[in-house]
Amino acid sequence: MTAVPALALYAIAALAEIAGCFAVWAWMRQGASAFWLLPGLLSLAAFAWLLSWSPSEAAGRAYAAYGGVYIMASLVWLWVVEGRRPDVWDVTGAVVCLIGGGIILLAPRAA
Repeated sequence: MTAVPALALYAIAALAEIAGCFAVWAWMRQGASAFWLLPGLLSLAAFAWLLSWSPSEAAGRAYAAYGGVYIMASLVWLWVVEGRRPDVWDVTGAVVCLIGGGIILLAPRAA
C-alpha cells in the first residue's frame, strides 16, 4: 500500500473515531440523549476495524503513524463541526505530527 491509500484509510478511521468519541462527549457533556451512544459505539468499532487494515507490519507503528492524521482530522472537526477555527499553532503542530507519522510509516526498514 502506498502513502495515498494509507492516508485515505487513516482519514476514514479518524472520522469514525472522532465521531464515536463526539457521541459520547455529547451525551456526557452536552446532555444529549443516551441514544447517541449506540451510533457512537458502532463508529468506534468501525474505527478499530479500519485501523487494523493499516499497511504496517506492527500495530504500534500503525497507531503511531495514524496519530498525525488523527490530530489533523480533529482540527478539521473543530472547525467544521464545532465552528471554531484552528489557529496557526494548531495547524503547525498538526503538520509536524503528520510529517512524523509519514516518517514512521514510510521510512525504509531493514528486513
